[in-house]
Amino acid sequence: MSLSAPLRGVVPPVCTPLDSHGEVDTASLARLVDHLVDGGVHGLFALGSTSEVAYLTDEQRATVLETVVNAADGRVPVLAGVIDTTTARVVEHARAAAALGAQALVATAPFYTRTHEKEIAAHFRRLRASVDLPLFAYDIPVAVHSKLAPGLVRALAEDGTLAGLKDSSGDEGGLRRLIVELGGRDGRTQGPAPQFSVLTGSELTVDAALLAGVDGVVPGIGNVDPAGYVRLYEAARAGDWALAAKEQEQLVDLFAMVDVGPEADMGRSSSALGSFKAALQLLGIIECGDTAFPQIQLSAESVALVARRLRAAGLSPVR
Repeated sequence: MSLSAPLRGVVPPVCTPLDSHGEVDTASLARLVDHLVDGGVHGLFALGSTSEVAYLTDEQRATVLETVVNAADGRVPVLAGVIDTTTARVVEHARAAAALGAQALVATAPFYTRTHEKEIAAHFRRLRASVDLPLFAYDIPVAVHSKLAPGLVRALAEDGTLAGLKDSSGDEGGLRRLIVELGGRDGRTQGPAPQFSVLTGSELTVDAALLAGVDGVVPGIGNVDPAGYVRLYEAARAGDWALAAKEQEQLVDLFAMVDVGPEADMGRSSSALGSFKAALQLLGIIECGDTAFPQIQLSAESVALVARRLRAAGLSPVR
């Protein structure tokens, strides 16, 4: 499966099922891939934030990516996160991902130390020159403390360094400025980077982002209800914005599961990732709902709230 240019549609960031010992559960992961592909998704993003990539060893990363590539079996393209602190480490991950069969790479700006825009540009250019795969920038300033400026993204798109961008900045105004920088909603295909993909990671405003001109979505809760996001995307493509809004509103209700873990007891990421995994376990797709240590696990009461959200969305738990 080659990567279409530009990449469009629903590209979920694949959760990483773990067993009770914290090791990758490859059988559950393969079932999850089938669940996503059967739901109609257009690609898979392995080793992103929802994949708990920051918690995985290099060996576990390889196991995850190899499993996802093999399970996808050419049905949809697989994008591999190669997220790490410095260029040299990212290049190593990228070479490993290419060897395992990824069709594209996803990388953030360097982090831990603050970097200048020129250093960020050099980082992406060296990575693209080192591994001959399409490269997507992952704009997630909450994690890397750098916001990718529209002008920088445009320059890297124009010179062929970047094939696209996943926007997880939460800055809807910034996303709209980027779209304008690239030619605007109706001028993207004739703009400065006509083959460049813009994907939103803001899963609660996908209908609005598609109307503004983004090419697709990378939704964490798309692990649970991939078909819902596919319906939303297809309605938007058909220009049926009322139906797109209806699908979006249903997904907003489902997304409320991310807050089932009490804020006084656990982090928001632990609650969100735990809710996705609890839902997948309740649906019979994965065996264990554990998140990686030291994240705190959901209580039985919180899992019961996840089950309630599933039923309200018409998704029937089997456990």
